[in-house]
Amino acid sequence: MSTGLQAKNIADLYKRAAESWGDEPAFLTRNKKKEFEAISYKDLYEAGLNLATGLIELGVEARENVALLADNREEWIICDAGILITGAADVPRGTDVTEGDIKHIVPHSGAKVVFVEHKAMLDKILKYKADLPNVQHIILMDKDTPAEGETLHMYDLIEKGKQLRGAGDTRAEERMAQIKPDDLFTLIYTSGTTGAPKGVMLMHSNMVSQVNYNPIPLSRGEKVISILPVWHVFERVFEMMAVNTGMATYYTNTRNLKEDLGLVKPSFMASAPRLWESIYLGIEKKVESGPGVARGLFKAAYYCSRMVKGSWRFLTGKQLDTEGRNSFISLFKGIGHLLRINFFLLPYLLLDTIVLSKIRAATGGRLKGSVSGGGALPLHVDQFFNNIGIPVLEGYGMTETCPVLAVRTFDELVIGSVGPIWPSTELRLVDISTGNVIYPGPNGKGKKGEIHVKGPQVMKGYYKNPEATEKVLKDGWMNTGDLGIITFNNTLKIVGRSKETVVLLGGENVEPVPIENKLLQSALVEHCMVVGQDKKFLSALIVPNPEAMAEYGDSHAAIAANADAQKMMQAEVKTLISAQTGFKSFERVVDCRLLPKPFEVGDELTNIFKLKRHVINEKYHDLIESMYE
Repeated sequence: MSTGLQAKNIADLYKRAAESWGDEPAFLTRNKKKEFEAISYKDLYEAGLNLATGLIELGVEARENVALLADNREEWIICDAGILITGAADVPRGTDVTEGDIKHIVPHSGAKVVFVEHKAMLDKILKYKADLPNVQHIILMDKDTPAEGETLHMYDLIEKGKQLRGAGDTRAEERMAQIKPDDLFTLIYTSGTTGAPKGVMLMHSNMVSQVNYNPIPLSRGEKVISILPVWHVFERVFEMMAVNTGMATYYTNTRNLKEDLGLVKPSFMASAPRLWESIYLGIEKKVESGPGVARGLFKAAYYCSRMVKGSWRFLTGKQLDTEGRNSFISLFKGIGHLLRINFFLLPYLLLDTIVLSKIRAATGGRLKGSVSGGGALPLHVDQFFNNIGIPVLEGYGMTETCPVLAVRTFDELVIGSVGPIWPSTELRLVDISTGNVIYPGPNGKGKKGEIHVKGPQVMKGYYKNPEATEKVLKDGWMNTGDLGIITFNNTLKIVGRSKETVVLLGGENVEPVPIENKLLQSALVEHCMVVGQDKKFLSALIVPNPEAMAEYGDSHAAIAANADAQKMMQAEVKTLISAQTGFKSFERVVDCRLLPKPFEVGDELTNIFKLKRHVINEKYHDLIESMYE
């Protein structure tokens, strides 16, 4: 569990970090020369104080909401510090924010001040200015873009604040001293997977609890790669943990990730499942296209690693157990696993040195692990990276819980689960049919129920939306809407969404995610969604992979229109979802349709690549119905 700085609030965290870590690098961003440029903890706090003073002079009040529309960069973290020091809360979103979200979030939050990253984001805001009557000031962040007209510049405000503080202005320090634990530090609008975005009110106490109770060992001076959207609370909590520990955070993107991993040589990174899927497919493609000898060596190396690591997990009690294994059976299996380790250990050590170590070197060679969150990690991807020696600590949570509710640790790394419950958090599983509490309780392990949680990370509620708040928050218990099982390893396994559950006409409840994850293992499938609510059987909408199906057309649309491509996909689906692969008869996907365009962020996908099921169902309603005619 983290000890760190034990800050009172997030503004205080920046202050304590400056006092403790001083001139050590805090955040680093590539400059025009593509070189990483650092801002120290001391300079970050000073810039935050100056900006806060400039904002106070501008008229920003304590407990006001300030919009922050930008992506990962040094100015983002300065703005965050500055806004929080004023006693205000930020309303963050990335530059890919849609027109609809701008028109909803900015007015709904009541933000009078809007920070924008660059000219393109400024133009987007100005385009919809007539729909944002509450906005009084727009502040440009990019150092190299001059402010024009009534637009202000962040660095001018920082300079103004510096002058005021030099003349004895202490309003920023006074504001910071008045921040209370239940004051908002951020107002994050959900990505709207089930309707209009809701403003999640997260308090300083929510984030402070996450930082103080962190069970993952982080060390001062280590390096962290930041690739997830900084406005997303999962990335943000990891950044605050880095500040609490005195680590250096390097901002990168998917385009530069490969190069930056080798250059930075990070110890940790927060990541999303989609990233690991992409890396996995890249490795698989490289192996399959390589010479036969190299391909054979890799397969032998991975097989030996899987044998040794799998047996070691069993012997140390880290093999997923959802049924409660009999001790006598475990004893006999244990003997078998001991024999297997003895047989495969020597070839594993040899092949690991020759083959697998080179894959690990591509991450910089110092990567202790990665925390994956924001969605379910496909089991085959999960197993692959943990087997080759890159520990993936999958976690689970939601924006409404700031966000972490459970996470694997190095000591409790049970593949197929999201680890033990976060410290200081209560969890119960509720039968969605009867409302009875399944866990905790006698014989509660191994049984599926809806996850309800209570703890210091649970949100204050939805902003200006008491009805939505009452639906999910009762007596301090947050209904996550997720279905889970407490394993006999004392870890949590997520098995679906109570809201995503497809109920067939015959009354069978089907969790679509495991089926979708299985389909995504196919090289032919770029994306997919299982459908079938109130129907006799399941079907699927599939975005074909143009590279893997190039013989059928040169685009998604051409492939989708090809009858032979449709037949090929039907056969692939039938092979993947069958009794032989572990699926029940009512879980079979009977029909499918190829889609003429990929799923896109802001349309069919959220910013962290989750399916907007209601959007997809509505957009392809006729195509879905055609599978049931």
